[in-house]
Amino acid sequence: MTKKQKVIIVGAGIVGASIAYNLSKENQDVTLVESHSKAGCGVTANSFAWINPSGRVPDNFQHLYDGSLAEYHVLEKEIPELKVDWNGALSWGNLVNINKSYVEKITRQQVSELEPHLKEYPDEALYAFKEGAVDPNFLTNLLVKKAQENGVNILFDTKVTQFKKEDAKVVGIHTSKGYIESDVIILATGTSLPELCKPLGLDVPVESSPSIIIRMKSPKKLIHTLISNSRFEARQLSDTTLIAAEDYLDDHGENGPGEVGKRAFETLRNDLNEGEHLVLNSILVGLRPMPKDGYPIVGFHDQIKGLYIAVMHSAITLSPIISKLIAKEIVDNVRLEELESCRLSRFYPVNE
Repeated sequence: MTKKQKVIIVGAGIVGASIAYNLSKENQDVTLVESHSKAGCGVTANSFAWINPSGRVPDNFQHLYDGSLAEYHVLEKEIPELKVDWNGALSWGNLVNINKSYVEKITRQQVSELEPHLKEYPDEALYAFKEGAVDPNFLTNLLVKKAQENGVNILFDTKVTQFKKEDAKVVGIHTSKGYIESDVIILATGTSLPELCKPLGLDVPVESSPSIIIRMKSPKKLIHTLISNSRFEARQLSDTTLIAAEDYLDDHGENGPGEVGKRAFETLRNDLNEGEHLVLNSILVGLRPMPKDGYPIVGFHDQIKGLYIAVMHSAITLSPIISKLIAKEIVDNVRLEELESCRLSRFYPVNE
């Protein structure tokens, strides 16, 4: 029988929610702590939420991306309420040779059959027919709800004020609502992770990478897949909501988020049949947590016992598979080979 541990998870974005859900299926005493009044209020709320494992990544991370789609299908079976949009992703403009079995080159005619509302079509495109997308808020809150049903204690509107250490081990956290004792503390706070770790004397190389999400009211479903090209990156979040993603350029003027968002909105109005009926709802900036090398930082800290770090981009793609491995490491007190490439120690090589 698994030893029951007191596990605190700090942060109820998609990463923290996924870990809480996976730990809730084990014999653990889990508390999820979130500073906001509900789950998914940080970067998760402004995520494009593309389940996109087909980009090129180093060999030592490839297995995590390769396993991400299958893990979403497992999650769908476990949680029937979860709805993943499995209509695939279309891209053109910068065609690259992606060696994936589920990415195929398709013709102009095939593109027009997939996307009948486009005004212009490329001669060819790449179709990642197994990729998908989710509603990030719905997914995150659903995972938290399932975790709570499985016995996880949820504390919203609760700020971590201080860690309690005994020798080289963290044994609990002081919060705005009192002290919580722990065997393991998992930090899944995204962009605020470096600041949270400073009092412990830890340097975690994570930066804020801003992106712009534009939401608009749609008269009906104008996009059926997820489209990524040189003019726009957009998908339907629902039959009546269309979202687009743009790179963050500057904080003011014509390159500020507002102007970039308006240009993206106008592009979609012009490029889609019936696009003139789109109504702009919001232009928001999301601050994605970006590890220095772009890949996940996951695992127990080598010097501070009981402290576990979990931060990644893209969290939507990787959370289901990585959170399952995290739960196994914590419950079984092991270091899994599958996560060795993700360790924080890779940024701090030991001098021979």
